[in-house]
Amino acid sequence: MTEPIPGAPGNAARDGDARWADASLAARILPAGEPRSIEAAIDALELGELVGIPTDTVYGIAALATQEGVRRLIAAKQRDAAKGIPLLIDSLDQLTGVASVPPAARRLAERYWPGPLTLVLPLRDPRSASALLTGGRATIAVRVPDHAVARALARALGPIAVSSANLSGEQAARTAREALDALGDRVALVVDGGSSPGGVASTVVEVLDSGPPTVLREGAIPASEIEAAAGPGYTAVP
Repeated sequence: MTEPIPGAPGNAARDGDARWADASLAARILPAGEPRSIEAAIDALELGELVGIPTDTVYGIAALATQEGVRRLIAAKQRDAAKGIPLLIDSLDQLTGVASVPPAARRLAERYWPGPLTLVLPLRDPRSASALLTGGRATIAVRVPDHAVARALARALGPIAVSSANLSGEQAARTAREALDALGDRVALVVDGGSSPGGVASTVVEVLDSGPPTVLREGAIPASEIEAAAGPGYTAVP
């Protein structure tokens, strides 16, 4: 087999293409510390594009919480639509008209938000959220992340649909470049907040209008802490 000749015209063209591709990718990674980066992310989301963002766990892929936005997010991740997509919010006030917040949920939010707690709450009306967000259920998953970028986007746009920035079943991205490499042209840009901490996933607690709070997944917050904070009637899924 003939070895490539260093410096040959064909090799130079391929090297140039590779450098152009790297430069093109790099141009779509915007530093989180610059206001224009957040503005660009807001503009892209408002246009219906998908955006990679840093969070307090791993990098996420974000979309507007509309039927079309969530559809594009699910398609980009090749995710099972029945699983639903959680919302990232800036405060409980953003859930007005979307979900009810029982007293136990409010106690947990006051104790652990912003942070690694996902609350699964009852919808006020089945029409108040896309079935693609809820996975066809009468509840919706919400979280206030402990990260300035995600909260700034939610503050500007309202609740945003966010899932981990990777194809379903693949390793979650811990850097902006990993997110862009995983998703490619599926995202308009990625806001670079440095390496994400990764680590343990959020604890997921379902709190309905009636019945006790239930831990669906024990994560960063131990179930014993949830029990103490939620108050009487707590249960846990075995």
